[in-house]
Amino acid sequence: MIEIIEDLQVAKNTILRRSQKPTDYPDHVLSGVERIFGDDVSPENAVARILSDVRENGDVALRLWSERIDGIVPDPFQVSRNDLSLGVELISAETRQAIKFALDRVHTFHSLQPVSDWQTKELGGIMGQRMIPLKRVGIYVPSGTASLPSSLIMAAIPAKVAGVQEIIVCTPPGKEGNQVASEILAAAHMLGIKKVYQLGGAQAIAAMAYGTETVPRVDKIVGPGNIFVTLAKQQVFGQVGIDGLFGPTETVIVADDAANPEWVAADLLAQAEHDVLASAILITPSLQLAQSVKVVISEKIIALKRNKIVQQSLTNRGGIVIVPDVESAVSIADEYAPEHLCLYLNDADKWSNSVQNAGCLFIGKYSCEVMVDYVAGPNHILPTGGTARFASTLNVLDFIKIMSVVTLDQKTSDLLIEPAAKIALAELLDAHALAALERKR
Repeated sequence: MIEIIEDLQVAKNTILRRSQKPTDYPDHVLSGVERIFGDDVSPENAVARILSDVRENGDVALRLWSERIDGIVPDPFQVSRNDLSLGVELISAETRQAIKFALDRVHTFHSLQPVSDWQTKELGGIMGQRMIPLKRVGIYVPSGTASLPSSLIMAAIPAKVAGVQEIIVCTPPGKEGNQVASEILAAAHMLGIKKVYQLGGAQAIAAMAYGTETVPRVDKIVGPGNIFVTLAKQQVFGQVGIDGLFGPTETVIVADDAANPEWVAADLLAQAEHDVLASAILITPSLQLAQSVKVVISEKIIALKRNKIVQQSLTNRGGIVIVPDVESAVSIADEYAPEHLCLYLNDADKWSNSVQNAGCLFIGKYSCEVMVDYVAGPNHILPTGGTARFASTLNVLDFIKIMSVVTLDQKTSDLLIEPAAKIALAELLDAHALAALERKR
């Protein structure tokens, strides 16, 4: 069960310390690799082997690895357009309406992001930058015990707002070769996506990165996935763009005695529900709140469908940290740089400007994470593992390349010749200097 930690140093040495190394893989990952590749192959090498095979052998390799890893070979890989449209009919009217609601709000939010060409004459001539949408983007949509249409919505909408010409989707097939989940197909159809492939894992990333007879090569791959997807994205980066390397999800809640313990407990449980490696942490100066939250969690966890996952997550990665005051709580949370940071404080607005490091900042008791997960508007694909110190939420600019444009007139060119030549000569690049000096009148 979730533990209350009253010694701050203990908390910093345990739940607030990201000590997991890239090679510290869960047992089920290592056993899966051993089953398929043998006991002398690391997950990194297993992924490299899959990538190389798909690059060299295309669809043949996709079929091989789909059968060996997933136990099935979807035939064909691509979902028919008829099945895409059928997905809308197979989901309930309530789900369909909710997806439409989410699509509208997320689209509106991303449409408001300032993105535009610009130019200036202040430096002489005309110079500026052009914002050019990527031509083709691949989205990976994870699927396991549940379908995740929200991940597709969050990845696809900023791409569409940016003006990406073509979006393709790869998502694991259903169990026993069943079709992709209807919710994902419905969301794809409602987004106007025409190419969905029943492919999962590293082989899906390879197909999008290199292209095969069936799957077109993309310019960038986005979307979260399991460790094999993450390793594959890491290894294909440079040959194709990626959005980021996403680790286990994490939430830090900073709350004082004005917070509702029922709400805080519910938010911690929701985070822990994702995965046994998820981190759900409460930082508070109120021991009374901490004790109340712990009681509520113990009462509510029993009824949850994924209670075993929640239990393991809270026991191994979650916790409640007692600190001297709110200032300490906010400072510690900001240093931790979590994916999600929730300020459930009586004066949350006052403290919000103190936060510099978080994937998404939630200010006030009504601003709970689950709303952004689905329908609020901002993106839920966020930097994890402390990378919020330098990385950003998925946004429209992730789907745009910026090209500088230079138009120099003769007067400006004359002004630049000597300084350019002098720097070139200082760098021992006399041909560069010559290219400038040749234009001297």
